[in-house]
Amino acid sequence: MDHFIMALDQGTTSSRTLIFDKQGRVVSMAQKTFSQFFPKPGWVEHDPKEIWATQIATLTEALAKANLDAKNIAALGITNQRETTVLWDRHTGEPIYNAIVWQDHRTADVCEELKKTHKEMIQAKTGLVIDAYFSATKIAWILDHVKGARQKAQQGDLCFGTIDTWLLYNLTKRRVHFTDPSNASRTMLFNIHTLEWDKQLLALFNIPKEILPEVKSSSEIYGHTATRWVEREIPIAGMAGDQQAALFGQMCIEPGMVKNTYGTGCFLLMQTGQQSVASQNNLLSTIAWKIGGKVSYALEGGVFVGGAAIQWLRDGARMIRTAPDIQNLASTVEDNGGVYVVPALTGLGAPYWDHICPGEYLWDQPWEHRWAHCARHFRGDRLPSA
Repeated sequence: MDHFIMALDQGTTSSRTLIFDKQGRVVSMAQKTFSQFFPKPGWVEHDPKEIWATQIATLTEALAKANLDAKNIAALGITNQRETTVLWDRHTGEPIYNAIVWQDHRTADVCEELKKTHKEMIQAKTGLVIDAYFSATKIAWILDHVKGARQKAQQGDLCFGTIDTWLLYNLTKRRVHFTDPSNASRTMLFNIHTLEWDKQLLALFNIPKEILPEVKSSSEIYGHTATRWVEREIPIAGMAGDQQAALFGQMCIEPGMVKNTYGTGCFLLMQTGQQSVASQNNLLSTIAWKIGGKVSYALEGGVFVGGAAIQWLRDGARMIRTAPDIQNLASTVEDNGGVYVVPALTGLGAPYWDHICPGEYLWDQPWEHRWAHCARHFRGDRLPSA
């Protein structure tokens, strides 16, 4: 009997699959990490094929852990890291370049130039500030830097997608090229008022409409699984960007309800109902979801580095060997000792939107005490409220 719901959670550092019963309890979970590539300072890339491989591997593992098979799954939903950009050959399904990740800011200079002439127009149409965080300049970069890409795009031989679209395309064996409004609204190409790909923005970024996915609602049957790893077709019935999905999952379904998610970054979203609210303080106006023909909007403030700071302490500063080690190091001192860390490892997000700003350490203690106090700050001691 099809008594279970499956969720694919494709994140910045790992892919997960969860299976829920009718009471909303998690009955199985599988997770796999994948490679992070940093070709140059400020560049962050993923291998789209590795993302797909880890996601389908967790799907089969989660089924096996729960002693279930595809006939037990009533429907499948997708949630995903947002803005991360993939372009692939429409006919072969092969990516033409690595996925450019949301954290990547190789196009920051392009964005600074755009701010001089198009800031108000882009914000009015998309609800977004001009930033390398979003997909538009990433798409343009691939088209301009991969040999033959622009010609293929103009001929209709390429597909663009954020990660939801890439997974859906592969799950349906290249039959479906869709996205939902929550993801489309993060591209800087989608008009959040008309709910369409905007012709003026496409012309500005020189992006052919032919490569873009069709925008469906956040909850409908887009297609069915058609892979050799799943022996029975499962309806794929929901898609949303990870932060909007978290807003819905925390039951923020009425205007004024707020959630904050701590993950790779930190993202605070407030549901604003069926009206887009323009921020006067550099927050983003974005689409939360579209369900039953009705669009809900949200205000968002994002910090690019949250949990990723712990990864940096381990892999960059080599202050700890494993993430849990930060607890032991922090416990060696009573407080943060006047040490404050601004983890602007990929610049600052809302409300500053400064990709040039480096991380900073503020301290007045002897060197031998600094790392422990730094750990204490990361664990819980923070700057006083402004």
